[in-house]
Amino acid sequence: MLTLKQIREDKDQTIKRLAVKGFDATTIVDEIIALDDERKATQAKVDANLAEMNNISRQIGVMFSQGKQLEANTLKQKTLDMKEATKEMQDRLSEVESLLDQKIVLLPNFPSEQVPAGRTPEDNQVVREGGEKPNLNKDNTLPHWELTKKYDIIDFELGVKLTGAGFPVYKGQGAKLQRALIAFFLDENTAAGYTEVMPPLMVNEASGFGTGQLPDKEGQMYHATTDNFYLIPTAEVPVTNIFRDVILNAKELPVKMTAYTPCFRREAGSYGKDVRGLNRLHQFDKVEIVQVAHPDESYKALEGMVAHVENIVKKLELPYRILRLCGGDMSFTSALTFDFEVYSAAQERWLEVSSVSNFESFQSNRLKLRFKDDGDKKTQLAHTLNGSSLALPRIVAALLENNQTEKGIRIPKALQPYTGFEYIC
Repeated sequence: MLTLKQIREDKDQTIKRLAVKGFDATTIVDEIIALDDERKATQAKVDANLAEMNNISRQIGVMFSQGKQLEANTLKQKTLDMKEATKEMQDRLSEVESLLDQKIVLLPNFPSEQVPAGRTPEDNQVVREGGEKPNLNKDNTLPHWELTKKYDIIDFELGVKLTGAGFPVYKGQGAKLQRALIAFFLDENTAAGYTEVMPPLMVNEASGFGTGQLPDKEGQMYHATTDNFYLIPTAEVPVTNIFRDVILNAKELPVKMTAYTPCFRREAGSYGKDVRGLNRLHQFDKVEIVQVAHPDESYKALEGMVAHVENIVKKLELPYRILRLCGGDMSFTSALTFDFEVYSAAQERWLEVSSVSNFESFQSNRLKLRFKDDGDKKTQLAHTLNGSSLALPRIVAALLENNQTEKGIRIPKALQPYTGFEYIC
């Protein structure tokens, strides 16, 4: 959530920066400033009335002690009238503050100055590429949804029977590959200094608001209405909310955490060939990394997270590219995002497998996540970052498609100690 200071410091610059994300903030910024002006003016009147009432109360006491009952009663009636007027102003103040909060949460985060202009994925910038695309015989190359049938490792139809489309069942070597990838990712993350946690898979409304899923993505989340809990769309939500309403010591920064969780997304409106097989699911496994960083160090932390994810993708021997997202393709909460894509040989296209983002103080303002130095009473908003490290479905799709051989599907060397086998066959 943006702060009033950010919005008011330069109204025109606020509108200009949000336009990079394709968000027209002209009207809402004027409304926010008008409400804030009214809030300040009303608060000043309330404070003045309360101060005058206190002063009159002292006068009343003196007058009663001097036997001036008529004058004292006149002032007493005045305080009653002022009390009623003050109550009306306080009610309006609460209303204005509520309206102000409702307006501010509609504004997305400011994009970093590094964010390129653009509206669609085609405007994203390729930062670098790595690995080699496999040279497969196109006549014998199968897409992953055919390979999963051939080797009986993922059953999409059984998932439909048990739940519905987008809830696959992993079997045999397919289930073990999932477990191997999760363990491999977690081991890589903990070796890099991230502390592993196992968070709940459901969160309350305050947690959804804290990281920006609510109210922006409410329609994309599964909602358990009786208890008003939400199934998590990513481990980012519960892990980052560990620090909601927390004041850290500056010496504790950066805080680095990792978690494996299933993720649940309704993906309303998704259809067509791009959602076939593992390309887009309603339930999938993902390992996440999260950092809470000092504002002066957050972009250095972002670079480190990108390099960390890149190293993992290299170990999986997958051809990849890293994209800097343009303004129009960024999330509501992000200040700067790098996407990782791996090449799918059978589908002959790039598949997104990770997003690594710096949210600056946008989430921490919602979370009231602050830090301070020893002996310093003043607190500052921390910066939060997160990244997929990694999301499994499209990683699995690319591994299956890119490594298909006559002998079976070859497992990358880095994964073999985790799977216990060299080929899926």
